[in-house]
Amino acid sequence: MLQPIVRMKPDTLNQENLRFEQAPLRQGVFLNSVPKSGSHLLRNIMRMFVPVEQQYHAQFIQWAILGQHLAAFDRNKPQLSWGHLFFADDSAMELARTRKILLVRDPYSWVLARARFFLSEEFRGNIDRLKQGELTVNELLNLMIFGIYQKAPPMVDVFTHNAVAWLGTGAYLVRYEDLVAQLKNLESREAEFFFANLLDACGIEMPGDWRERVRTGSDRKQSGTARENLTAGVEIEFPDELPEMQKRLVDFAVPGVREILGYR
Repeated sequence: MLQPIVRMKPDTLNQENLRFEQAPLRQGVFLNSVPKSGSHLLRNIMRMFVPVEQQYHAQFIQWAILGQHLAAFDRNKPQLSWGHLFFADDSAMELARTRKILLVRDPYSWVLARARFFLSEEFRGNIDRLKQGELTVNELLNLMIFGIYQKAPPMVDVFTHNAVAWLGTGAYLVRYEDLVAQLKNLESREAEFFFANLLDACGIEMPGDWRERVRTGSDRKQSGTARENLTAGVEIEFPDELPEMQKRLVDFAVPGVREILGYR
């Protein structure tokens, strides 16, 4: 299975970071996530709380290239890093001394997000034939659920190894929907509690200007993978909500996954 290419415009968050007084990390932090679960949103927010020189920008770390980026987890040089690592012996051991945040998304909305991204011009891989526009929306969604043979894994593999297998290991679970809800209600006590817990899980003391940092990092203009910033590779209209049959197919393909991740 070939490694896909993701094309994104550079952001200016390293420069924005300099507007805030930064305290050095005392322990490494890895932002792990299910692909297409708001990875760049969480990453960009957390970049506003860590000195730029302690951010590992070399790569979005994944299993296939883990061995090339072990410097990100050097316990003598704490850094904030990010990527999509599934749970296995090597990944667990390399991250043993690193604080781990695990970002997930409701599997129902994940199917739609994955389909939009695969059809965008920002994604280049061995499934570009999908962009020819010959398949119906529901056919595309079923491919996202059950995978594309030797080209894209089924969602049971993605959610099992990138999410569920990390539960109970000390990784701090964050649901994308909770993160978005608190961003919309940033002045509330609930948002303060949410981000205080997130920062504490990262070993970061909550600064007084935390709201301004969160607003800066969560600016959707800075995210190359935000829905409105994707360039459509094929004109196709996706529903706002997964169709009922596809919901049933998700429940068939990955039984119990929504419940164990806290979705009802």
